[in-house]
Amino acid sequence: MSDSPAARLQQLFDGHRLTPTQRRIAHCMVRRAADVPFLSSVELAELAGVSQPSVTRFAVALGFDGYPALRRHLREVAPAEPRAADAEYNEYQQAVEAEIENLRHLAGVLADPRPVERAGRLLAASRPLPVLGLRAAASQAYGFSYFAAKVHPDVRLLDEGGTMLAERIDAAARAGASTLLCFALPRHPREVLDALEHARAAGLTVVTVADSAFAPVAKASDLLLPAAVGTGLAFDTACAPMLLGRVLLEAMADGLPDAQARLEEFDARAAASGLFVE
Repeated sequence: MSDSPAARLQQLFDGHRLTPTQRRIAHCMVRRAADVPFLSSVELAELAGVSQPSVTRFAVALGFDGYPALRRHLREVAPAEPRAADAEYNEYQQAVEAEIENLRHLAGVLADPRPVERAGRLLAASRPLPVLGLRAAASQAYGFSYFAAKVHPDVRLLDEGGTMLAERIDAAARAGASTLLCFALPRHPREVLDALEHARAAGLTVVTVADSAFAPVAKASDLLLPAAVGTGLAFDTACAPMLLGRVLLEAMADGLPDAQARLEEFDARAAASGLFVE
C-alpha cells in the first residue's frame, strides 16, 4: 500500500459505514489529501459542499472527539507543511502535477495486486463481457472494449443510456455473461447506478472502476477499483482510470489461454492487409 497522504486517509476511512454526506466529505479529503491537515472545518465544508456541522459529525463517526482532534491526527500522519511547490506552477502545470500524484496513489494501491487479479479472472470468464460507461466514462469503456476485443471472444460495449440499456444487460445475461465491467466517473449519472443494480438483479457480478471508493456506485458494485480523477481544470482529467483500465486488460489477458495467439493472428492479418503505416 502507498505511503502517500491519500493512501493513509483511505486507510483511516476503511471499515467505517459512512452516510452519503460523509462519503462526500471523505472523497473530498482524499482528493485534497496534502492540504486537508491545514483546513478548518468551515473550509473543508465549503470544498465538499456540505455544512460545517456535517464535518463535525463526520469526525465523530471516525472515532474522534471532533474535527480539531481529527485534524491533529492528520497532521501527525501527513507532511509537516502544505506543498509549497504548487505556488511555483501555473494552473496548467498544477493540473499535471495533480495527475502525477493520482498515478502515484494508483501505483501504491496496486502494490496489492489481488483485487485486480480477481477482477481479471472475472472478466476473462464472462462470455459475453458487457462493458458499461456513460457520459464522461464512455471513452474509458470504449478504449477498454477496443483492446479487449482483440483477446476476448465476445465484448459488448454499453456506452449509450436510455430505455434499451436494461434490455442489453438482460440480453448479455441470457447469452451467458457472468460479470459486467463498469467505468464510473463524476458526475455520476443516476442511470449508471440504476443499470448496476439491474445487472446485479440479473445475476451479474459487477466490477467497477470509479474515481473513489466512496463514489455513489460503490453500493451497487461487488468489486470496486478506485482511481482518482484530476479536478484542477474546468473538466476532470482521468489519466489514472485509463491506466487502471489497461492494467485490467493485462490481468484479463492473463486469464485467457489463447490471448497471445489472438494477438499474433491480428498482427498477421494487419500486416497482410497493410492496415498500419510503418
